[in-house]
Amino acid sequence: MDERTCRLMDADVVPASSVKGVEAILLALQTMPLSPGVYRMLGEKGEVLYVGKARILKRRVTSYTHLSKLPERLRRMVSETVTMEIVTTHTEAEALLLEANYIKRMKPRFNILLRDDKSYPWIMLTDGAEFPQVTKHRGKPVKGASYWGPFASAWAVNQTLNLIQRVFLLRTCSDSVFASRTRPCLLFQIKRCSAPCVARIGQAEYAHLVEQARAFLSGQRGGIREELVREMEAAAASLEFERAATIRDRIRGFAAMQDSSVINPASLDDADIVAIAQAAGHSCIQVFFIRGGRNNGNRAFFPAHARDEAAPDIVGAFLAQFYDDKPPPAQILLNCEIAEHDLMADALGIKRGRKVEILVPKRGEKRAVVEHAETNAREALERKLAESTAQARLLEGMADLFGLDAPPRRIEIYDNSHIMGTNAYGVMVVAGPEGFDKRSYRKFSIRGPITPGDDFAMMREVLERRFSRALRERDDSAGASSPADWPDIVLIDGGAGQYSAVRAVLDELGVTDVTLVAIAKGPDRDAGREWFHMADRPPFQLPPRDPVLYYLQRLRDEAHRFAITTHRAGRSKALVKSELDEIPGVGAARKRALLNQFGSARGVRQAGLAELEATQGINRETARVVYGHFHPGWTGA
Repeated sequence: MDERTCRLMDADVVPASSVKGVEAILLALQTMPLSPGVYRMLGEKGEVLYVGKARILKRRVTSYTHLSKLPERLRRMVSETVTMEIVTTHTEAEALLLEANYIKRMKPRFNILLRDDKSYPWIMLTDGAEFPQVTKHRGKPVKGASYWGPFASAWAVNQTLNLIQRVFLLRTCSDSVFASRTRPCLLFQIKRCSAPCVARIGQAEYAHLVEQARAFLSGQRGGIREELVREMEAAAASLEFERAATIRDRIRGFAAMQDSSVINPASLDDADIVAIAQAAGHSCIQVFFIRGGRNNGNRAFFPAHARDEAAPDIVGAFLAQFYDDKPPPAQILLNCEIAEHDLMADALGIKRGRKVEILVPKRGEKRAVVEHAETNAREALERKLAESTAQARLLEGMADLFGLDAPPRRIEIYDNSHIMGTNAYGVMVVAGPEGFDKRSYRKFSIRGPITPGDDFAMMREVLERRFSRALRERDDSAGASSPADWPDIVLIDGGAGQYSAVRAVLDELGVTDVTLVAIAKGPDRDAGREWFHMADRPPFQLPPRDPVLYYLQRLRDEAHRFAITTHRAGRSKALVKSELDEIPGVGAARKRALLNQFGSARGVRQAGLAELEATQGINRETARVVYGHFHPGWTGA
């Protein structure tokens, strides 16, 4: 949601001045309106410290001037405030939605923050096609399709897709593959598809399967099973035993639905179960997705917050941010009451376009489901705390090993991958107290010019590009000495040569506050016999069973894995591009026509001249050019 969605009435920026803290807030109050809206506290560098919403802005902001009534966290926030920004809305519910949107976008450090960087998979059924496709979808919705979800994970959505294939025999292949089939694929042989691609089923009968699948995904399971039973009995009575056997196999597919009522509660249709567990100043929120009466999986979240935050406040902030980019269900079941319960229900109702109930069940099946989610939250939190403790010990070990003043908060690991210098990529992997931070991973397509296979030059280019940009950003932020993405330690895969090349780059850029370590493989590339290279210290090894050595090996191996994956993806893209994009006269439209007809560049290469000429969108002259490109010896006769 943004300002336009909220039908904003006004937006003001209170100008910065030399005052700070309570004085800055008192200055802002002079022009603060008595209306609903969202306020932002800004620091000296313009960074957003805190985002809040209010039914009456002036009254809410006035409370920050009474320091004795504020917790320590908010007193510190007020002391850093130099100016404020406000946005007025028509209602407090709209302000709540806008507040959540701002918090997710701006990540102010004094707010409770939802750490959720993953998209959720949905089941998509294409509409309007002669033979609709059912498939998994992530990202923005596509026009002309129906969606069911969200699902907590790819595994959860794949389980449901597998069930749909078994029961409704709908195609899952892409349109290009569907158009190029000349015989049924393996899915037809194992009774997972009705093979509409080769007319093994008529359009009317396939449309009936689609309608059954829609009803199933919408929670109408009982009627479908009864209908299938009637069809099977009718087929058997007509001595169509093969068809009866096929329908029997489809009925058996419903056996996957016979799960525990705690996992698939009969009393819930569309609902999310949200339960929080707390320990040692940390929280875990477990969310179970129930759609159409079926469990779509669960996911654990670990929001960032102050150690003394209460569970109701955390859950309230979580709900607003969690549903900022996804529609809420009809019911949300919680294991604790939240502040502003009615306001939250109204705001989510605006988001959904229909009423949303927020309940804290006390007994019955719904209570059992919430307790199940709470147990999962507690167990996930215990695992997280145990992992964090082990991770902290490893980081302390790294600090002792490499002479750091404190355990590293950010570790960057670099590696390259190429084949004889082609499709060369460098990568950066990031790790820290929370483990690998995949949101911070970066890929660097090597620009050159570089002699093929010159690993030293590739590493120099990657480090120069990364730190040149980081230094510019640090300069732009008024000379901050330690931005959040500034590493404490840099690890590179290599020996003394790689170390010297990278050290020279860092020295040239003036980067002196980063510890550089090169990890060289031991004799015969044996893991456990690595040599470590650092400044002002002779190369050294660690005992083979040292836990810190194992950790460093994992860091290096993750960088190597990411580099190989990046290189392969780039190489595959280049292969596809070189096959078709280098043909004269073949642009985007003709390339699309060829791929839709033959499914791949390889299929185009293997096609005959007559097949190319028969392709829609390809004229006779272009067909001959394409054929001649893949058959250099052809004379055109």
